Amino acid sequence: MEKGNLIQWLKAVGDPVRAGDVLVEIETDKATMEVEAAVDGVLISIAVPAGSIDVPVNQTIGALAADGETVEAVPATAPAAPAESSLPIILPEAAPAASTSNGQDQGRVFASPIARRLMAQAGIRAADVTATGPHGRIVERDVKQAIEARAVEAKVEIPGKPAVADIAAAPSAAIPAQAPAEADARLKNLFELGSFEEVAHDAMRLTIARRLSEAKRTVPHFYLTADCEIDGLMVLRQQFNDAAPTLREGARAYKLSVNDFVLRALALALHRVPDANVSFTEGALLRHRHADIGVAVAIPGGLMTPIIRKAETKTLAAISNEIKELAARARTRSLRPGEYQGGTASVSNLGMYGVRDFAAIINPPQASILAVGAGEERVVARNGKPEVRTLITVTLSVDHRAIDGATGAELLSAFKALIEQPMTMLV
Repeated sequence: MEKGNLIQWLKAVGDPVRAGDVLVEIETDKATMEVEAAVDGVLISIAVPAGSIDVPVNQTIGALAADGETVEAVPATAPAAPAESSLPIILPEAAPAASTSNGQDQGRVFASPIARRLMAQAGIRAADVTATGPHGRIVERDVKQAIEARAVEAKVEIPGKPAVADIAAAPSAAIPAQAPAEADARLKNLFELGSFEEVAHDAMRLTIARRLSEAKRTVPHFYLTADCEIDGLMVLRQQFNDAAPTLREGARAYKLSVNDFVLRALALALHRVPDANVSFTEGALLRHRHADIGVAVAIPGGLMTPIIRKAETKTLAAISNEIKELAARARTRSLRPGEYQGGTASVSNLGMYGVRDFAAIINPPQASILAVGAGEERVVARNGKPEVRTLITVTLSVDHRAIDGATGAELLSAFKALIEQPMTMLV
């Protein structure tokens, strides 16, 4: 983590603070973290206000003093990215001053974070937006109205100049390279005004887009696919679930899913094929002693991959309960960074959606990810006769910088042997 968003202060200047009290909430790209006070004291100043975006790590955000201690107050500083913050924007001198009907100083415009993000994406100046929010603040609807107004103006033909629609139909080679905001505006003009709504990217979506684009562009993927019979697994799973003890509150101690078996099988396969349990760095290949397996969890607005540490050492019941607990906290974005960063491989299961097979994108620094499809009955040949078996199709995406084809195939073969003979996972 290099920077974060300061969401809110839970203490005000002058408040007494005890060691362990939560002082402030910091939003990372995937979670909201509570920062606790390390010592007793009094909060004597706040340098970075609530709502500040992209605050660098190690920047002073406030000052604590002991009772009776005199400490120089930390001066308030603007966040690292004022265009994304809740602080006022200082417009260039040449720009028209903002309206002062609300009593604000000329040249200073207040806007909500989402409004600032939309303005940055569309390339619109704050001075060109009519503010309708409280105290003359620019809000989301104001920016959208400005975007729509500009789109209408852009579609009006100017003598001697082609209309936007004509430019859109022109050969791509004739169109010069454009800034992202211009490209976005040009794309939006291909659709009828009012036929869509804009959903601003949050920090998680931007991080997912950046990391996956980087992974697909810089990591040379290759893919290995296998069909695995899981009839024996389904029988064993039912036996385990039927035998699960009942706790005092009436709930069962565990309820195993197919994904729990998949995760343990991958962890054991990585343990058996240590050359595949690696991460690539420019200086060396990191061969891991344990299999830390990430589990892709869909959450509102994105995706998180909490990690089961040392999964090869844990029972199916322990894995099952840990996945459920981590997934629940992932959906509330309350995971700690150590619970979703790193890992040696991942599992992504879309079988519950009826997907038969797919190929997942590797999540660096991991060197592989296993994509799991739906279990379904299929007709297979056995001793020259057709028989019905329950199969799942799995696809292993592999980082070719770290793992060669034969090693990847050995890993997938070890996984297939374990998943088709699930009793061997218990030995």
